Amino acid sequence: MTVPIEHKKEKENVSLMVHGTAVEVSRGVPLSELTGAVHRENALPALAARYNNELVDLSEPVGEEGNVEFLDQGTEDGMRVYRQSLVFLLAKAAWELFPGSRVVIKHSLGKSYYCELKGLARLLPVDLAVLEARMRELVAADEPIRPRTMSKEEARRALMAFDREDTAELLENVPLPWTEVKVYFCGQYADYSCTVLASRTGVLGVFKLEPYERGFLLRFPDPGNPREIAPKYKLPKLSQVWQESEEWAAILGVRNLAGLLRLLKEDRGAANMLVHVGEALQEKKIARIADEIYAQRDKARVVLIAGPSSSGKTTFARRLAVQLRVLGLRPIYVSTDDYFVEREQTPRDEYGEYDFEALEAVDLALFNEHLLMLLEGQEVECPVYNFRLGSREPTGRRLKAEEGNPIIIEGIHALNEALTSSVPRENKYKIYISALTQISIDDHNRIHTTDTRLIRRIVRDSRFRAQDALWTLKYWPSVRRGEDKNIFPFQEDADMMFNSALVFELGVLKKYAYPLLKAIDRGKKEYSDARRLLALLDYFPEIADDIVPLNSILREFIGGGSIHGK
Repeated sequence: MTVPIEHKKEKENVSLMVHGTAVEVSRGVPLSELTGAVHRENALPALAARYNNELVDLSEPVGEEGNVEFLDQGTEDGMRVYRQSLVFLLAKAAWELFPGSRVVIKHSLGKSYYCELKGLARLLPVDLAVLEARMRELVAADEPIRPRTMSKEEARRALMAFDREDTAELLENVPLPWTEVKVYFCGQYADYSCTVLASRTGVLGVFKLEPYERGFLLRFPDPGNPREIAPKYKLPKLSQVWQESEEWAAILGVRNLAGLLRLLKEDRGAANMLVHVGEALQEKKIARIADEIYAQRDKARVVLIAGPSSSGKTTFARRLAVQLRVLGLRPIYVSTDDYFVEREQTPRDEYGEYDFEALEAVDLALFNEHLLMLLEGQEVECPVYNFRLGSREPTGRRLKAEEGNPIIIEGIHALNEALTSSVPRENKYKIYISALTQISIDDHNRIHTTDTRLIRRIVRDSRFRAQDALWTLKYWPSVRRGEDKNIFPFQEDADMMFNSALVFELGVLKKYAYPLLKAIDRGKKEYSDARRLLALLDYFPEIADDIVPLNSILREFIGGGSIHGK
């Protein structure tokens, strides 16, 4: 069936497939006019579109033939647009109500952003109530949000009118490969966004502002339940490690990307110093964790390390073992990956694929049997899992934990009590590790932790697992589902959290990741993800990897490390 879209002035028609329905439309018509062309069951308002696998805003004019998919907050891409559009709405409301103030998006916290309103002596509950009320008035007014393409210099001048010195400095110094940028306007307000924004304020009604610490939370929905605000979870330990990351950024003298670029531009030796100070901060934290374990050595015999994909768990575990040896301990290392069940016994997910990230993919009985034997001072022959054959193999490698020495266990389920049910909680020391990005692009545009980890994984999969970037991007949604189910619910049970992010790392990873992402063809669905990551890397100048220490967590992804004995 072909659905015609009529217009007063005849133009050349273009054939499109919109959600599987053929549509004839005049060339040059904005995509916003196609949102009602096909029926979408229980559809939410469209926020943006994927046009021939490229993410575009709804003002994008129809040009070439191809496929169009409208995105709402029930999709991952749509939720990215929704969150950033809420930030735009928040910043506009604050600009109108509190002249001279500026909204700063500090970091994510569950399904929320932790924000602060700089320039106010104190943010009172009544101020927050007024701010939310103004945001809701803007939603009710359904004002248009219009992108305008302009030169970087024009954009700088436009943004300076709204006290956006952070973004103006960024546009002046960042080595972007394009000469024009988009600035989004709504009424008298303008702002810069690293992703496309919704086309009007009326589609942004699901949110809540809530006091939190020195600032407030901007709460939003989850793609799995897009019509309601996501549940709020208490995350005091995660909040604390974010605060530590902010302090580290201050020590490094880098609050945002503009500050990083300024530092590298003004001082030729800045990159070398930045690398080594960043690494020293991490080493100091690892040593402090080792001190805590040593102080509890008579009780905490099992050290458990967990974190999402590409957090650097393996390197962290090795470096922790070194610090424990400095204190006179002789830890042994056990990986849960070697205790996978036989391939045919591996559970399957809702798509019928093997679910290697399910707890049931681990032979819990054998793992706990060996763990108890080690705690009792017995010698154990640990298996190794052959991932190609899908089977455990004997190795002849025998382990024995000397009395009073810890057993280090690393794996995605390590914080889940069900993994080590044979060991009382008081005999465990749990560590959560993740790459919590330390800097933002500017006050309103974050560098998402998930994207940093994804770039790490793309590089590692290519260099050490013979997988291209397309394969990694295809598999990534499954990895994320596993993290949401098996890792994040247990993170607050950790005794210590460790941030493995390095403020300079995207500059080092760029030369490896960029050509891999560029190789993804536009005909692939993953093209839009590749474009997003390329755009992120475009903000960073390359930093030579020869100054990265051989024991760096970054070496787990780029290679050349010494910590693993290779």
